[in-house]
Amino acid sequence: MKQKLTLFILLTGFFVNSFAQQSSVFIKGGFNLANVSVKDDGSIDEAKALPSFHVGLQGDVPVIKNLLSIQPGLFFTGKGTKAQSGNTNDANYYKATSNPIYIEVPVNVVAKLPLGDKDSKFFVGAGPYVAMGIAGKNKAEGRFLGVAFSSENNIKFSNDNPATSGEEGAGFNIMRRFDYGLNGTIGFEGKAALFSVNYGLGLAKLQSGADSNADNNNKHRVLSFTVGFRL
Repeated sequence: MKQKLTLFILLTGFFVNSFAQQSSVFIKGGFNLANVSVKDDGSIDEAKALPSFHVGLQGDVPVIKNLLSIQPGLFFTGKGTKAQSGNTNDANYYKATSNPIYIEVPVNVVAKLPLGDKDSKFFVGAGPYVAMGIAGKNKAEGRFLGVAFSSENNIKFSNDNPATSGEEGAGFNIMRRFDYGLNGTIGFEGKAALFSVNYGLGLAKLQSGADSNADNNNKHRVLSFTVGFRL
């Protein structure tokens, strides 16, 4: 984990150095409602939404000043889902959560609309993202015939090389390390701060070894609420 944190710090330094001279950089953080698709059409079960977090940096590189920007980012973000059957007062119940943590790199194209003074803008944008799983926990608890049980384990990721056609390290109860997808954002930006609502639509199947095009289940879906401050 220390090596991963060191890598994140180095990437953060590079990120700030690359963009601070000519563009804006925001430090951002906020609340995630994470979920996983459960049906072939990619839809989710709202009851399985899992509270999580995100924190990181976002650049703003003007293409057309005050109207159009490219916004690359670098974030720690929590995803996952939860499930529950019964309740804690029952003789039989089950509750489980899966909360993988990723380093995520989104790149959005963002259109801006000035509001009143030149520093206030409404914005909307979209773009792709790629992410790498680095940590996380699977937790379970419950009761069977009145006997309580619980478990907590680190999430295991496959050692997949995205440059190859196969998936190295695949196995039962292992999650694919690499995630990718599309994201959209909408919000308001001021001189020193911003607020946005974001949605991440995962396109990679989560279960290790899964490659069936007929099965669209188990992909990340993340709704995020973000506050950012200009550095």
